[in-house]
Amino acid sequence: MHIRAVRLDELPRLQDIERAAGHCFRDIGMPEIADDEPLPLGELARHHHAGLAWVAVGDADIPVAYLIADRVDGNLHVEQVSVHPDSSRRGIGRSLLERMADHATSEGVPALTLTTFIEVPWNAPYYARCGFQLLDDSGLTPGLRKIREREAAHGLDRWPRACMRQAL
Repeated sequence: MHIRAVRLDELPRLQDIERAAGHCFRDIGMPEIADDEPLPLGELARHHHAGLAWVAVGDADIPVAYLIADRVDGNLHVEQVSVHPDSSRRGIGRSLLERMADHATSEGVPALTLTTFIEVPWNAPYYARCGFQLLDDSGLTPGLRKIREREAAHGLDRWPRACMRQAL
């Protein structure tokens, strides 16, 4: 696998990856997450234009996974990372996170953050293995609080969620 910046013409493929990756939530009793629509093309393009969108591609140079990020309170925040199920369990998600960390380090960014489901095996437990630590409420920055408020308004708090941080 090779990690590179996403191209604008690949944005619909990112939506397809997101839909496919979401199906596994149905198997653990979270069909609403499985049915949730991916980010619109305009939102994906915003990440691309900010230089905060990467894809993992194979020999055919076709994306099989992606990561998009935002700048939140001086850190880089993982907005979404998705791996197509046909390519899962190969370290691709970790490679995307490492690419983002390299980018953050080159910009002098002190940490990566994300929000995630606590009890989903490929969410919080996975990110902990990648070096992220759970934040309690006292560790939340204003931007992370706003993200959590938006997630709650979207109904994501139906399942336990948390913020995580990885110092760089």
